[in-house]
Amino acid sequence: MVYSSRGDRGHRHLLLFFIILKAWESTSGQIHYSVPEEAKHGTFVGRIAQDLGLELAELVPRLFRMASKGHRDLLEVNLQNGILFVNSRIDREALCGRSLECSIHLEVIVDRPLQVFHVEVEVKDINDNPPEFPQTQKNLFIAESRMLDSRFPLEGASDADIEENALLTYRLSPNEFFSLDVPTNDEQVKPLGLVLRKPLDREQSPELHLLLMATDRGKPELTGTVQLFIKVLDANDNAPAFDRTLYAVKLPENVPNGTLVIKLNASDLDEGLNGDIIYSFSSDVSPDIKSKFYIDAVSGEIIAIGHIDFEESKTYKLRVEAIDKGSLPLAGHCTVHVQVLDANDNAPELTVTSLSLPISENAQPGTVITLINVSDRDSGANGEVICSLTPHVPFKLVSTFKNYYSLVLESALDRESVANYVLVVTARDGGSPSLSTTASMSVEVADVNDNAPAFAQPEYTVFVKENNPPGCHIFTVSARDADAQENALVSYSLVERRVGERALSSYVSVHAESGKVYALQPLDHEELELLQFQVSARDAGVPPLGSNVTLQVFVLDENDNAPALLPRPGAGGAGGALSELVSRSVGAGHVVAKVRAVDADSGYNAWLSYELQPAAGGARSPFRVALYTGEISTTRTLDEADSARQRLLVLVKDHGEPALTATATVLLSLVESGQAPKASSRVLAGAAGAEAALVDVNVYLIVAICAVSSLLVLTLLLYTALRCSAPPTEGACGPGKPTLVCSSAVGSWSYSQQRRQRVCSGEGPPKTDLMAFSPSLPPCPGSLNTTEDPQASLESSGKVGCSNILFIYTFIFEV
Repeated sequence: MVYSSRGDRGHRHLLLFFIILKAWESTSGQIHYSVPEEAKHGTFVGRIAQDLGLELAELVPRLFRMASKGHRDLLEVNLQNGILFVNSRIDREALCGRSLECSIHLEVIVDRPLQVFHVEVEVKDINDNPPEFPQTQKNLFIAESRMLDSRFPLEGASDADIEENALLTYRLSPNEFFSLDVPTNDEQVKPLGLVLRKPLDREQSPELHLLLMATDRGKPELTGTVQLFIKVLDANDNAPAFDRTLYAVKLPENVPNGTLVIKLNASDLDEGLNGDIIYSFSSDVSPDIKSKFYIDAVSGEIIAIGHIDFEESKTYKLRVEAIDKGSLPLAGHCTVHVQVLDANDNAPELTVTSLSLPISENAQPGTVITLINVSDRDSGANGEVICSLTPHVPFKLVSTFKNYYSLVLESALDRESVANYVLVVTARDGGSPSLSTTASMSVEVADVNDNAPAFAQPEYTVFVKENNPPGCHIFTVSARDADAQENALVSYSLVERRVGERALSSYVSVHAESGKVYALQPLDHEELELLQFQVSARDAGVPPLGSNVTLQVFVLDENDNAPALLPRPGAGGAGGALSELVSRSVGAGHVVAKVRAVDADSGYNAWLSYELQPAAGGARSPFRVALYTGEISTTRTLDEADSARQRLLVLVKDHGEPALTATATVLLSLVESGQAPKASSRVLAGAAGAEAALVDVNVYLIVAICAVSSLLVLTLLLYTALRCSAPPTEGACGPGKPTLVCSSAVGSWSYSQQRRQRVCSGEGPPKTDLMAFSPSLPPCPGSLNTTEDPQASLESSGKVGCSNILFIYTFIFEV
């Protein structure tokens, strides 16, 4: 069969693409080996070529090489058989110290095509280090007057190995005076020590020689010893004593010289020279500690005098002695445990290797451009490094292994649009303040219209006072487009719809360039409480992209409706006056009439109060009116001196700013008991029955309001939690401050008004406005300020949801 040369080249290109793809996929794997420390040269570690899926014959042609940061000569690969073996002596203690985890990270790189493999070789610990004491001989000076069970601290041994190989057991040579006190838990709280079990007698035993042995639990066991030379002293009988045996101090690294670490305090019950104390470090304190810390012999202050570096040592144990000045000095001991706090003093290190530049513009997404390795000598959050790519480009960083990243092509490039683009890779740690390192390189990029205009949030809430002037600016919408030039030019428009019987554009308009929203006509809270609509933002790209945002415009109530008097069925009177017959025999507090009024406004503007106007001539009236119910009652028992015809003027006033009023005239005719006409009695009886029915209706209404309010409180709590963190919305025009409805010291809302409201937020029947008030909170005449700044307006909206607002709106669908 014969193939054309053109078809043959196409198949070869396709095959090469799949080979490169498989090579990239293989870089995400990791091989793990283990090898004991101190292994001999040539010790077998693993068949690395076979485990990585590489053929032996291709190791040399593909330039097989292995890199290890700081450990290049410890391990080597035989290119003939692909075996990883030990090349030089591996000392785990020198490599990783006392760290429980110790491994050597290898980076294997082959070319044609480029592949990178990560290999971890764990170094196993063996028991090759015996326990070691700081000194071969420890001298102790103990007075013979020391009490039984007195404790003398000893410096324990240390083992450079880890885990079982570093667990130590102690034994003391047999003697009749001392026993060994070995701590069972935290050695920092109670160090190793000798306990006096039998009183000392200097005349019989002036000196004691003991042997302290430390044995680890490795196989085979290794042992370390120290000679204890105890000299029995005959001196003062009270040794200095510290407040505590262990002091824990936290010290930041890089503190300046002269920084006070801690001031120790020891006391001696003796007097004179026997009570004078000299502070000093114990003789077994290492020279390194003495080069970093100084203790004042008189004051006991420990001062930092050397460079304190967390990366060098995380903790310091300072053994301190307090010795008196007696002829036979006694000593008290304590331990100061200094914990060094890490500071973010090491910037991340960033290494860029294996560059594959320049890259052609027809390179496929997923092409590896470079390998990046980051590291930080700090610990914790200070050592956690995050790599980022700046500025925003069609490339991304892919984490391949721990602190290893690959710069990968994410989308297609177009050299004709942008010939050269500078990428900046930033490695930043998590410290405070954070430190960073950057590296730069050049690639090619292009711009297409692939970003639609985006609003900061999908919905905004705007508050506008009613009776606003036509053309008032109520809000500004703003959308951002991440593209450039004409692809980033945004224009705004309304999403037209019907609001009742009128078009949306008859209420509001939006400026195409600035995004400013204007109210084209005055808004009326009694007619329209909520206007909900959408604004569209589209860019000028080809093809154009766009998005919408929803605006909810709440019309705030102003006090533009005066109270309106309601006639009571069955009540007489001419000219709109309320006429009642009152028997002279009624007692004080008897209700003789009631003035009823409503207000078309809402909230505080609809809260009514009633006042009785003073009579002409200043005469004292025997009647009074309830402040919030409008009930007229007697203040005393009526007598013959009272005029038979009483004319009362009741002023009805709301709580708006300014307050609006209405005046009701009440005509009361005083008659003798039993002289009231029957017709009037029937009218009064009918009125009383209507009053009782109204009371029953009010009781049911109160129960319904309480039930709905309970559900509303739960809903409001959830709404408040969501709105507290929401960005602020822009307010209405003008500097007006709508008053919030609150309870007061004299009472709460006294009349429940029900009316039909149009809420233009979409389809559906009209809704009923129910207003609830809290009677237990103090007055809070707050106000909402609105500005033209969208962010300030959003903040005002958020504060409305989070502050102590004492009135709420709920919309209940009518049945």
